[in-house]
Amino acid sequence: MRIAVTGSIATDHLMTFPGRFADQLVADQLHTVSLSFLVDNLDIRRGGVGPNICFGMGQLGGNPVLVGAAGYDFDEYRAWLDRHGVDTASVRISEVLHTARFVCTTDKDHNQIGSFYTGAMSEARLIELKAVADRVGGLDLVLIGADDPEAMLRHTEECRAREIPFAADFSQQIARMNGDEIRTLLDGATYLFSNEYEKGLIESKTGWTEQEILERVGHRVTTLGSRGVRIERVGEDPIEVGCPEEEAKVDPTGVGDAFRAGFLTGLSWGVGLERAAQVGCMLATLVIETLGTQEYTLRRTNFMERFAKAYGDEAATEVQAHLA
Repeated sequence: MRIAVTGSIATDHLMTFPGRFADQLVADQLHTVSLSFLVDNLDIRRGGVGPNICFGMGQLGGNPVLVGAAGYDFDEYRAWLDRHGVDTASVRISEVLHTARFVCTTDKDHNQIGSFYTGAMSEARLIELKAVADRVGGLDLVLIGADDPEAMLRHTEECRAREIPFAADFSQQIARMNGDEIRTLLDGATYLFSNEYEKGLIESKTGWTEQEILERVGHRVTTLGSRGVRIERVGEDPIEVGCPEEEAKVDPTGVGDAFRAGFLTGLSWGVGLERAAQVGCMLATLVIETLGTQEYTLRRTNFMERFAKAYGDEAATEVQAHLA
C-alpha cells in the first residue's frame, strides 16, 4: 500500500521557569501585564501529527508520504525525516512564513503560558493530492489528520472525487469544528480515528448516533488510553486489543500518533485488523516510555520480544516476517 499522511508540521519550543508565575502577578495590575521570565533551559522538539505518524511508519520500515506545509526553516527537520524513511518531497515550503510553532513556558508548579503560531500550516489548503498521487504512482490510502481546517476539507473532498480511500482523523481540530464540517469530513471514510472523548464529541456535534456514524464509515477505530483500542464494523463483532506492559510512563504526548503509525503500517503489510492494532499498541508503548514524540528508537529484537509477550508467539511470527 502507498499511504500518504496529511497533517500539521510543527516544532515545540519548551522552556522552564524556576519560579512561580503567581509570584510575579500583581492583583490590581492584571489589566496591564508586562512580564519577562528568565528561563533555565530551552528544549526544541520536532512535532506535528503528520511527521509524528510518518516517523513511526518509517521506524517500522515503511516509506510514508508526508503531505503538509512548512516554512523556509524546514531544512533540518526535513533531513531528520528523510533519514528515518519518510518521503518529504510533497511538503509545500512557504516562501514567507515559518514552520508552525508552539512556544511554552512552564513554572515550578507546572503552570504553563503558551502560544501557538500556525505559520506555514495555513498554506496546506493549497496542496493538491492529485500531484502527490501522480508523483508516487498512485495512492492506496490518505490519512487526513489535524491540519489547517480548510486543507482538511479540501483533501477529503478530493479523495471522494478521485475515489481515493481515506481515513478521517480530526484529533485536536475537532473542538473548533461544527457539526456540518465533521459530517463532511467523516462521510465515506474507510477509517475513522478518535479517542473515547472525541467519539462522544463527534456524536454530539453531528447529531448522528453511534450506529449511524458506523454505517457511514468502513471502520471506526477508537483508542481507549491504557485499555488499548476498539475497532468496529457494521455487522461484525468489535475487535479489542489491549496494550503491552509499560516499562515506564514518561510522557503521553504523541502516543495516539504512534498508534496510528503502527496500525497503518500493519494494514500496508496485509496482516489484518487485529494484528495491525497490536503493532500500533506496541509502538505507542515505546512512545509513552520516551520524552518527546520522535525520540524513541525501535530495536527490532526488543520490539518482537515484547510483542510476543503481549500477544503471543503466533502473532509475533506473523509480524516478524514483515518487520525483518
